[in-house]
Amino acid sequence: MAKESLKARERKRERLVAKFAEKRKALKAACDYVGLDKLPKDSSPVRLHNRCKLTGRPKGYMRKFGLSRVTFREMASDGKIPGIIKASW
Repeated sequence: MAKESLKARERKRERLVAKFAEKRKALKAACDYVGLDKLPKDSSPVRLHNRCKLTGRPKGYMRKFGLSRVTFREMASDGKIPGIIKASW
């Protein structure tokens, strides 16, 4: 499980990206790179990193579910994800 500070930092980045999205888009359209430079660094969407919503694990992330592969497997085995069943043939 990831440290709470890492998960909090990622949530802060998500808020900043959402907050400055319109302003960033307008500055890019106007080619105002000096204005872009004055925005917070964490407002850039490139700095975001996908993390598991439950554990904060950064690797093995499944976009469709927002979970890491480990958490996904546990929840699927317990039947906590609707429509997902273990394959057998």
